[in-house]
Amino acid sequence: MGLFGEPLKVPEYRLAGDELATFVTSKGTILVRLDGEGAPVHVANFCELAISGFYDNCKFHRYVPGFVIQGGDPITRDMSSADVAAGRMGPNGRPGTGGPGYRIKAEFMSNPRNSHNDGALAMARSADPDSAGSQFYFCLGAQHGLDSGYTVFGQTIEGRDVIEALRSGDVIESVTIGHAGA
Repeated sequence: MGLFGEPLKVPEYRLAGDELATFVTSKGTILVRLDGEGAPVHVANFCELAISGFYDNCKFHRYVPGFVIQGGDPITRDMSSADVAAGRMGPNGRPGTGGPGYRIKAEFMSNPRNSHNDGALAMARSADPDSAGSQFYFCLGAQHGLDSGYTVFGQTIEGRDVIEALRSGDVIESVTIGHAGA
């Protein structure tokens, strides 16, 4: 069991090893190469969530200039962009407190490429290392102080300008999974 009695999930998604995630946001499109070799549980979990439409119409709920832009909280889906940006309580809770109802095992210690470079995609978590679920963040500049505590599972290959333009309340219209060369 994970934090708060939520189970640790082992995703069923079968990795091909060349997964790409395309984020369509209200500010533009971001393309990320996912690292299924270094963080297989995180990539499989993210792919399952994306394929199911879990991230569709969620909003980015946390923006810290020069640090991170964070999204993936399902609580934000039913909130207005203005309410999310203001950090107001929504019908299902406060932005930043929601998840998929389970947790996944941390991989930051086993991932040889766990480096929070500019544009890195990583999973947010609470104090418990095994508490990541659906919330993710993009690094706004290198954040190597996070390397020893948070799992990086992808690197932006297109759209860093979009990431820089994102703010709290901006919409994640969709996240789709494709494959390199496809």
